[in-house]
Amino acid sequence: MTDAETTGTAESADAEAAKAAGAADFADGPEALTVLTTTDSEAGARELARGAVEARLAACAQISGPVTSVYRWKDAVETAPEWQVLFKTTPPRYAALEDHLRAVHPYETPEIIATPVVRGSADYLRWVAEETAPGGARTE
Repeated sequence: MTDAETTGTAESADAEAAKAAGAADFADGPEALTVLTTTDSEAGARELARGAVEARLAACAQISGPVTSVYRWKDAVETAPEWQVLFKTTPPRYAALEDHLRAVHPYETPEIIATPVVRGSADYLRWVAEETAPGGARTE
């Protein structure tokens, strides 16, 4: 076997082992996204998190902070404490989550960054999909 064939066989075996262990692998793109934003207070972070989860735009959100942010804004370098909010959602719900965050966020230009989940627990990712389904539709 060539190195490429051996590597391909090893990757295939790794993918099969991950599936057997309950991990989801996404050939057609991610089934979930993490979406990060920041805000200037813990209370504001809680409001952003609760609003998105109540609206089923995110299955959950974690709040971390304070963190120290250093950024350029209007030709000046600024340093400020911020709280991060990390949402779990699905690609079909991303646009609505972004629209919601833009509408309620106190910042003029809020950080809203989505990162695809490339692998994860199938049960957890199913839960994310169920909790973000419009109208609360369960997939079980």
